[in-house]
Amino acid sequence: MHKILFICHGNICRSPMAEFLLKDIVNKRGLADAFEIASAATSREEIGNPVHYGTRNKLAQFGISVAGKHAVQVTKRDYEYYDLLLVMDSNNIRNLRRIIGEDTQNKVHLLLDYTERKGESIADPWYTGDFDVTYDDIMEGLAGLLEQLGY
Repeated sequence: MHKILFICHGNICRSPMAEFLLKDIVNKRGLADAFEIASAATSREEIGNPVHYGTRNKLAQFGISVAGKHAVQVTKRDYEYYDLLLVMDSNNIRNLRRIIGEDTQNKVHLLLDYTERKGESIADPWYTGDFDVTYDDIMEGLAGLLEQLGY
C-alpha cells in the first residue's frame, strides 16, 4: 500500500487537485486498493473551507467530484503515517518542516521532482487564476510519480 499525502499552502487548490486526480487515475486503472491518498495544508488559513471553485470546476470537466472535502492542516503524525509527502512548492517544504521537523526518512519531495522539472513548483492558481496550467503541472508530476512507483 502506497500512502501519499499531497501538501500545499491552503489545501483548497493544488493539493486537493492532486489528491482527486490521483484517486481518479488509480481507480480507473483498478489500483485503488494499492493506494491511500489524501491532502493537507501547511497553513491554518483555510481550515474547514471547501475546495476552491476553480479546482472544483476543473475537476468537474473530467467528471471528478470533490464533494465533502474540506481543508485540513498537516500534522507531525501525518509524517509518520504517510510514505510520501508530496509538496507543491519549496515554500511549503519550509513550512512543512516547521510542523514535522527534519525529513529524516526522506519522505518529503516536490511533486515535480518526479519529472525532468526537478526543483520546480506546481503553478499556484490562487495567484495565477489559471487552473489549466496547474492541472497540466499536476498531471505531469503524477505521471512521473506513477512511473517511479512502477505503475
